[in-house]
Amino acid sequence: MTVFPKPARKPDNPRFSTGPTTKIPGWSPDRLERALVGRVHRSGVAKARLKYALDLTHRLLKLPAGYRVAIVPASDTGAVEMALWSLLGARGVDMLAWESFGAGWVKDVCEQLKLDDVRVIEAAYGMLPDLSQTDPSRDIVFTWNGTTSGVRVPDARWIAADRQGLTICDATSAVFAQDLDWEKLDAATFSWQKVLGGEGAHGMLVLSPRAVERLETYTPPWPLPKIFRMTQKGGLNEALFEGATINTPSMLCLEDYIVALEWAEGLGGIDALIERADGNARVLADWVAVTPWVEFLAGDPATRSNTSVCLNIVDPAFAKLPDAERAKFAKDMVKLLEAEGAAFDIGSYRDAPPGLRIWTGATVERANLEALCPWLDWAFASVRHSVADAA
Repeated sequence: MTVFPKPARKPDNPRFSTGPTTKIPGWSPDRLERALVGRVHRSGVAKARLKYALDLTHRLLKLPAGYRVAIVPASDTGAVEMALWSLLGARGVDMLAWESFGAGWVKDVCEQLKLDDVRVIEAAYGMLPDLSQTDPSRDIVFTWNGTTSGVRVPDARWIAADRQGLTICDATSAVFAQDLDWEKLDAATFSWQKVLGGEGAHGMLVLSPRAVERLETYTPPWPLPKIFRMTQKGGLNEALFEGATINTPSMLCLEDYIVALEWAEGLGGIDALIERADGNARVLADWVAVTPWVEFLAGDPATRSNTSVCLNIVDPAFAKLPDAERAKFAKDMVKLLEAEGAAFDIGSYRDAPPGLRIWTGATVERANLEALCPWLDWAFASVRHSVADAA
C-alpha cells in the first residue's frame, strides 16, 4: 500500500458533525455557572430564565410582531410532529421532499395521520422539487434546508403572500444561518443542537398569527398526546409561549442555549451568523473548484446549503466500483480521518448517496475548515490506492 505524507497541520477543532454540531468558540462548562440546576422549572426564577431565552430568540431572529415562540419536547422532530398533528387536516396538504427528513414527514402524514388529500412533490437527492407546483389554497409542509442532501430553498418567493393554507417548515439547519422570510412561514421548527451548537432533546416552535388562528378554530379528529397540545378550553395555551413548558426542561441545557444566543448577539446577531456560515461554505466551495475527485451533491449553487455541505466522490475509479464497495470507500475515508483526529462524523447520511457531509455553520471556525481540506485529499488518496492495491 502506498503511504502518502500527512498534512502538517490538523484542525484545532475536528468536530464537523451536522448535529449535534460543535459548540461556540471558547465554550467550556464554566460558561454554564448561571444554570438553575436543582430548581423547579415552574419557579418564578426558572420561568423568567425560560422567558428570557424565548425573548432573545425572538429578537435575534427578527421575528415579526405577533409571532410566538415556544420550547417544546423532543428536539426538532418533536416540534415538527407537534405542528403536523395539531395543524393538518383542515384542508389538503402539499408535501415537499427531496431528502431523508422531508421523506420522513411524508411518511408520517400518509401512514400515521392518514390524511385523505395529500399531494407529494418529490425530487432526488441533490435536486429541488418544482416549487411552482404547490397550491396556495392548500397547506404546505417542507424543509427549508435539506440536511442530508445539502439542498435548500433559495428563498420564499414561491410561497404566496395571500395564501389560504398554512406553511409548516422544518428549518432546523437553516435558522440562525440563512435568511428566512418569516412572513411566509406559519409554523417553523428547529433545535438547539444545530447552528448554535446547543444540546439535544429540546425543540423550538415558531407560530405565526395565522397558525394560532388555525389552532383556535380547528380541532383535529385524532387524539393528541399531552406533549402535542397547544390549546386549552378552545384557545391557545399562552403560558406555553411565556416559558411554561409542557414537560420538564433541562435548565442546564437551557443555560447552554442562552450562552450561545448571547454569543450570537455579541457577534452582531443574525447577519453576523449568516456571514460566518457563508464564509465557511466558501472555503469548501473554493476547494471543490480545484479538486477533481469531488463535487457537490447539490449541483445548483443557488440551492446549495451553507451549513450542511454534502459532497459526492466522482473519481472514475470510484464510479466503477459496485454500490457496496463505493459505500465502503467513503466509510474508510471517514474512519481514517477520525483515527487521525482530523475530522469527526463527516460521513454522508445513511439514506444518502455515499460521500461526505461537513457542517459549516456559524460555530465552526473558518481556519479549521481550511486545515481540513488537505486532510480530505490525503484520505481520498490513501483509500484510492488501497483499493487499487487490493485489486
